[in-house]
Amino acid sequence: MKDELSIRGAVHTDRIHDSAIKHVTGSADYTDDIPQPQGTLHAYLGVSNVAHATLNAIDLSAVRTAPGVVGVLTAADVPGSNDISPTGQNDEPVFPTDKIEYHGQPLFAVVADTRDAARRAAELAQVDCAVLPHALDVGAAQEAGYPHVTAPLKLERGTVDDGFAAAPNRLQGRITIGGQDHMYLEGQIAFAIPGEDDDVVVHCSTQHPSEAQHMVAHALGVPSNAVTVNVRRMGGGFGGKESQMNLFCVVAAMAAKKWNRAVKIRPDRDQDMTATGKRHDFVVDYDVGFDDDGRIQAVESCFAARCGYSSDLSGPVTDRALFHADNAYFYPHVRLTSRPMKTNTVSNTAFRGFGGPQGVVAAERMIEEIAYATGRDPLDVRKVNFYGDAGRDLTPYHQPVQDNIIGRLVDELEEAAAYRERRAEIVAFNASSKVLKKGIALTPVKFGISFTATHYNQAGALVHVYSDGSIALNHGGTEMGQGLNTKVAQVVADAFQVDFDRIKITKTTTEKVPNTSATAASSGSDLNGMAALNAVEQIKGRLVAFAAEKWGVAPEDVRFLPNLVQVGTDTLTFDSFIKQAYMARVQLSAAGFYKTPDIHWDRASGKGRPFYYYAYGAACSEVTIDTLSGEYRVTRTDILHDVGRSLNPVLDKGQVEGAFIQGMGWLTTEELWWDDKGALRTHAPSTYKIPLASDRPRIFNVNLADWSENRELTIKRSKAVGEPPFMLGISVFEALSMAVASVADYTVCPRLDAPATPERVLMAVARLRAGA
Repeated sequence: MKDELSIRGAVHTDRIHDSAIKHVTGSADYTDDIPQPQGTLHAYLGVSNVAHATLNAIDLSAVRTAPGVVGVLTAADVPGSNDISPTGQNDEPVFPTDKIEYHGQPLFAVVADTRDAARRAAELAQVDCAVLPHALDVGAAQEAGYPHVTAPLKLERGTVDDGFAAAPNRLQGRITIGGQDHMYLEGQIAFAIPGEDDDVVVHCSTQHPSEAQHMVAHALGVPSNAVTVNVRRMGGGFGGKESQMNLFCVVAAMAAKKWNRAVKIRPDRDQDMTATGKRHDFVVDYDVGFDDDGRIQAVESCFAARCGYSSDLSGPVTDRALFHADNAYFYPHVRLTSRPMKTNTVSNTAFRGFGGPQGVVAAERMIEEIAYATGRDPLDVRKVNFYGDAGRDLTPYHQPVQDNIIGRLVDELEEAAAYRERRAEIVAFNASSKVLKKGIALTPVKFGISFTATHYNQAGALVHVYSDGSIALNHGGTEMGQGLNTKVAQVVADAFQVDFDRIKITKTTTEKVPNTSATAASSGSDLNGMAALNAVEQIKGRLVAFAAEKWGVAPEDVRFLPNLVQVGTDTLTFDSFIKQAYMARVQLSAAGFYKTPDIHWDRASGKGRPFYYYAYGAACSEVTIDTLSGEYRVTRTDILHDVGRSLNPVLDKGQVEGAFIQGMGWLTTEELWWDDKGALRTHAPSTYKIPLASDRPRIFNVNLADWSENRELTIKRSKAVGEPPFMLGISVFEALSMAVASVADYTVCPRLDAPATPERVLMAVARLRAGA
């Protein structure tokens, strides 16, 4: 009887990812697995081999006559607008017409019978250009007088000059924070199939189907209703498929309409890495005043970012860096400014955390500086600076922190990880060990949840209940392995009180749910779960009204039980009840909608409530370094993370684990390097080192704060989990810093730049030993 009165796959329970078996058996279908119609063509990009130049002409005669080539696309072939800027700044052409802006910039596309033929032909172009001086990084761009790619932001609260004047201690510093490649398993890909009139269907790997739809329509010069974008699943995204897929979708669609044949474009990994943007790298200058207990009195910081040649999403990314420059700490007086610098590199873009991690790293560097200056344990400095009650609860953007649980979270992790005892043991070990040195750090994170562009905080869903009781679910979010479809289906199953297996999750398509927002900003479950619930509640409302009228009972006497519907004293199976509703002509389909309430943001004044709520977490990591080689190992990590009342604990744990490893990789091994000609040399797995299984912490304890519940009315009181745990990897970076500092008896802040590669660790050890 117990099994009869429960459903399989309700919310707040562990549920296997809906495609997990397909993933591990290789039977999951991705864009490249779609059967190709007869006559399918293949496109490939021809790119520049200089970083900055005036483009005089491109001789494509050898390309056009190469074996298998059908034709070539250039800027002249764009029927509509030659711009794919996601923010509409008209600074990102499909193909350039007069200037080359970075090494590897796509200049044209070859369309051929086979991908290999297109790839080989793309190398035959003769580009006539006049090379110009280039600026590859923030320093060079500032020295050359390069402009900002978008307007800077300033956040200010209090009186910074007075705060510094009153502070008994003050220090200044700089930290360079490297970028990161997305390194998704499935690369960029688009597959376009032409239709009649203006119609074209584009299958692609994108986090933002509506943007792909709009960009294709924009470039083709047709209305959006002529373009359909379909996404069944992605093999990873991490932000790299939020705007960077625009080019590939547009090229495939242009070619498909020009030659009236299906066209696929799939760059190899090298071109994928050189032609698409990365996480923004930052140079942060900070000035902090503090008292003898380490309590911060005033902060002034400037965040200069390498944005690349166009604006892309650099405005909101650098904004969010400022939004998180406080992390979990209250700054009584604060002034933060951004400098989104143009550079002659690929245009940087969204990446998990969207600028937030860079802001948090800067905050933790200031805490570390203060700890070394005062001789205190960094954890004690963190605690004394945590947000608190009234008077210590206002962010630099003037949003009060009303759901603050960071103190409890950190206290629980400190005890569970035995931080104090282990730190004392490590200090003792370092005193007696000449070569190997250890470090430990416990770092917190407070991360704001919502798109800072308020209009993106909306979602739609479409739910059909068929006459046999089966259910089809479609929503505007995209599945990239994170389990979004599983969570939203659990919400629908729970609302109808039916088994999860009754629900069919269909591909994301602009034909069913229009005007969707990107699956980004950790908002996928929040937005789409609520939209799906809204659709279900509409259908249930009709079903309750039908049952109340047919059986002559009050609406409150109609109850949905596990796989049953109780109407008064009668109990029907869900299937038979739905069949009767269908026969009575009850509408069994609904389009749901949701918009996040109570958020607003005035960028001009730097004030508002850009975030609906905050997610919190803490990580304690221990490392061991070899002072002769700089090599190191993460020996243990303990994590306690806040996901509110989890929709699916096992999926959320997986997200926390993956985010931590990805964040650790960003700060330790993943180094982007350009040569003096502006070419990205770390453009393949052979030269760009992501974490391996062997790099994981030898002991890895991950727990969710099961006592947490979102105070805001989110989907089932859960919290976002995609981005916040990424910043837990900072604990490894800080632990490495302690290990390095031990060679100078912890009297000097090592000031490691990120990523803290073994080379940088070794050089930092040498500097401290030399007394520099």
